[in-house]
Amino acid sequence: MYSFKNDYSEGAHPSILNALIESNFEQEEGYGEDHYTRKAVELLKERIDLNDIDIHLLSGGTQTNLTALAAFLRPHEAAMAASTGHILGHETGAIEATGHKIISIEAEDGKLTPSLLIPVLDAHTDEHMVKPKLIYISNSTEIGSIYKKNELEQLRDFCHENNLILFMDGARLGSALCSGENDLKLSDLPELVDAFYIGGTKNGALIGEALVICHDSLKEDFRYHLKQRGALLAKGRLLGIQFLELFRDNLFFDLAMHANKMAEMLRVELSKLNIKFLTQSPSNQIFPIVSNAVITELQRKYSFHIWEKVDSDHSAIRLVTSWATKEDKVAAFIEDLKNALIY
Repeated sequence: MYSFKNDYSEGAHPSILNALIESNFEQEEGYGEDHYTRKAVELLKERIDLNDIDIHLLSGGTQTNLTALAAFLRPHEAAMAASTGHILGHETGAIEATGHKIISIEAEDGKLTPSLLIPVLDAHTDEHMVKPKLIYISNSTEIGSIYKKNELEQLRDFCHENNLILFMDGARLGSALCSGENDLKLSDLPELVDAFYIGGTKNGALIGEALVICHDSLKEDFRYHLKQRGALLAKGRLLGIQFLELFRDNLFFDLAMHANKMAEMLRVELSKLNIKFLTQSPSNQIFPIVSNAVITELQRKYSFHIWEKVDSDHSAIRLVTSWATKEDKVAAFIEDLKNALIY
């Protein structure tokens, strides 16, 4: 059984494992004060081309989202997210558990725009309702779409005009930045969003996300929030070592490019078979629509998510490729799909 369920089924890139082994018996300070984490933060600032940012390493995406949003919002303030947003559907109410409502907004392509946000602000007018304060977006989105630079510029300007916080979930930021349709650079982000994170878990690390806080008003006492939320790891070196390896050369982007290449291989070959897609995704997630009979046949050899029922006979499945997806497995899936279509 080969999995296209997600991009974190494999362990970690060998260079990360080797670095962890080689440093295993070194004694280091705890809680992110070790020299590996300090070097990783310095390196990330170089890659982002900005020193006036705070960077904190956390273990996973849900932990990063809930810690950041709980810290950034006052008790009566709410986040706004696309209805497909990860914080709405796949985090067990983690944000709500911190006391903050999430306002769900229907967005056809998974992306928020000022025109979608204006009605929300207009509907929340006084102290009898929560106050919309933070816009949560992800890049790439939960349905594989990516934000272009002009789209983020529009959101940034909207936030400035309405005194809102713009937060980007970057669990799959590597895939977004390495997409053939992308026009963003990592160094563009501090000018466009107030905070974002760089996902390691889904791009070759064992665990780890690097939260980048750009706006000065959000930086104060953040380590207190980390500790309170159980996010300040005693063995913080484990995160620092991994991000140091990912960004020492071009490994982070090389791994994301491989994942995208495997997804593109699937996308092209499935299109040749006249298979339609639920969304137009240029990243490492694709959502082909096939018959339920074909799905049953494919499930004999492959695991994947059945994403959405399309009609009584067809469903959209989600295929996710990773930094470690093997090309021969992609080719085998395509052949098995062809055979399933025939029968």
